Amino acid sequence: MVSYKDMGYKLVFVSLDGSEQQGDVLERAITVAVNNGAKLVVGHVVDTSALEAAGEPHDGFVERRTAAFKESVAPVLEEAHAHGGLEEYEVMVELGRVRETLKDKMLDAVHPDIVVCGARGLSSIKYALLGSISTFLVRESDCDVLVVK
Repeated sequence: MVSYKDMGYKLVFVSLDGSEQQGDVLERAITVAVNNGAKLVVGHVVDTSALEAAGEPHDGFVERRTAAFKESVAPVLEEAHAHGGLEEYEVMVELGRVRETLKDKMLDAVHPDIVVCGARGLSSIKYALLGSISTFLVRESDCDVLVVK
């Protein structure tokens, strides 16, 4: 097992999307943070592009999604903090279009040493139409990027 120990990372940013793979990605990010004595910043974007396109009011949708995301990661983070050696962490939830929000409101704001993200494995058609967040992060980040398969 790779330990990612003492790589010089002081701030680890993990981008989570709420997928089934989210737990594995978060665990890997915690491992990197703990093994480097780094702060962990957990980032999630509530994608509002569909709501914007439809001209729909949010009517509590964003608040419910934000609360659900925080509840989904809290037990893992609290356990890692209490018993797993994770000294410091922060959860950031922003709304907007995923790529722009990740880059402008999160990565450019926290300046991580490494970004950890998942590869959802989109089909060829979806990839052609939507692109890949992990590919975007590899191209646009000013630091190392670890893509968890």
